[in-house]
Amino acid sequence: MTSEGEAMSIVVDVSRVSGTSTQDENIYERLKKAAQVGDIERLYELIEEDPNILDHFDKLSFCETPLHIAAEKGETHFALELMTLKPSLALKLNVSGLSPMHLALQNNHIRTVRGLVAINSNLVSIKGRGRITPLHHVARIGDAELLSEFLFACPSSINDLTIKCETVVHIAVKNHHFMAFKVLLGWIKRVNRKKILDWKDEDGNTVFHIAASINQTEVMKLLRKTVKVKAKNLDGKTAMDILQTHQSPCFPVAKKLLQNTKERLLCGSTTTLAGYLSKKLSFIEKRNNLLGLSNLSMNKDRSINASDPRNAILVVAILIVTATYQAGLSPPGGFWQDNSSEHEVYDRHTAGQMTMSFFDALFFISLNGFAFISSLYVIIIITIGLPKWKLIYGSMAALSIATLASYNTIFPDPYGLYWYFPVFIVRFTYPLIIGIMMFATLLAFIVDKRRRHQVDFPASCFSSSQEL
Repeated sequence: MTSEGEAMSIVVDVSRVSGTSTQDENIYERLKKAAQVGDIERLYELIEEDPNILDHFDKLSFCETPLHIAAEKGETHFALELMTLKPSLALKLNVSGLSPMHLALQNNHIRTVRGLVAINSNLVSIKGRGRITPLHHVARIGDAELLSEFLFACPSSINDLTIKCETVVHIAVKNHHFMAFKVLLGWIKRVNRKKILDWKDEDGNTVFHIAASINQTEVMKLLRKTVKVKAKNLDGKTAMDILQTHQSPCFPVAKKLLQNTKERLLCGSTTTLAGYLSKKLSFIEKRNNLLGLSNLSMNKDRSINASDPRNAILVVAILIVTATYQAGLSPPGGFWQDNSSEHEVYDRHTAGQMTMSFFDALFFISLNGFAFISSLYVIIIITIGLPKWKLIYGSMAALSIATLASYNTIFPDPYGLYWYFPVFIVRFTYPLIIGIMMFATLLAFIVDKRRRHQVDFPASCFSSSQEL
């Protein structure tokens, strides 16, 4: 009797489990149907029936979620409601390696796409099958308007590469979408990321190589002043070599264009990454080492952040420049208010000159000027290369000249002809030091920038999406 009772309970338990399994299958089937027709009311009825219904999808690595179904069908309101309730669903890939964003784009449901991006702009750079992002997909179909919206929504998506190491610019040019290319080029120039145009795909081809291989002369015209003409792919070929390989009646136009480009660009022959690293450090690179900065991060947007050691150095240098400049304008003892009489020999002065004695003034201006120029030099070498550095550089030069003119005006007359020589030395040394300081720093920066520009490197060395 006892054994029969146990058997009966086991049968009941199995039936209960079986019924629960069937019920779960039914509820997910009903959720799928609600997603297909965009029935939001039905969605909440199912949630009320099983509050954990959406948590089921988080347990699966790859699955077709209700958001996939709604996005594929273009049920925008249902998709946005579901994404609001469960944001993680937007990041899920189905068994085909596609996210809801990819499915909405493939089925041309632009309203759904815009809605998803409005809630989470990072969906623009979500990687699907082949590491294809929605931005890559839009470049491939050539939708310039949507491409522009994606770039503004997620600026960092411009760095994303496919498994073939192709940038979005590669994709636009390969698919002959000239307007999409112009949009990308305009964006790249506005955000100062021109280095992206020199990134290479898995075959070592830059965008310029691709344009040459398919005779995109309009693209080449726009790129000729921006890219490295002599960059080589993995076959050791430049864009000119590719044109010569594909001789045809239409190619002489592109060939002539490329030849003119090569003649106009001032850059010399390219060098390999190994050749670059084997050279001695440039002045700018030595400066970076002294400041504790990496020499392999110079292609980054060069702005000073809170943890940058340049911050503290700049603050100190600016304080010294301010103090020395103010001391030059208001020296101890002030200025004479009138001219001396003609009979005075050792105390001759003119209105506006320092009241200090000649020897004290020579000592004061020499040390004060040295501190001023040294601090000014520190500011110049730290800020050169930063945004608006040319304006800062010009301002520093103007300030130096103005200070020199001020020193010449307020410096007292020497006691005799014998002391005119040290005065001449001081007045000649200051402008010489300032000139060398400004010219040498600018020249060092130009040389370093030129050396880096000549390096023919793959995308991951200087300008990867991670930007070392």
